[in-house]
Amino acid sequence: MGNIGGFFNNVLSEMRKVSWPKRKELTRYTIVVLSTCIFMALFFALIDTGISAAVRWFLAL
Repeated sequence: MGNIGGFFNNVLSEMRKVSWPKRKELTRYTIVVLSTCIFMALFFALIDTGISAAVRWFLAL
């Protein structure tokens, strides 16, 4: 099965080497992600509304 203790020691060693973002960077990244999600949600809602209207129009013929 392997040496589980050695594995976790290696994980801790690697986690200490990680360059964690500063508070300002983290805030900026969070704003970018949230704004992108909101934009994409609005974009796909608009596309969905257009396709739904087209299908309703086509079925009404």
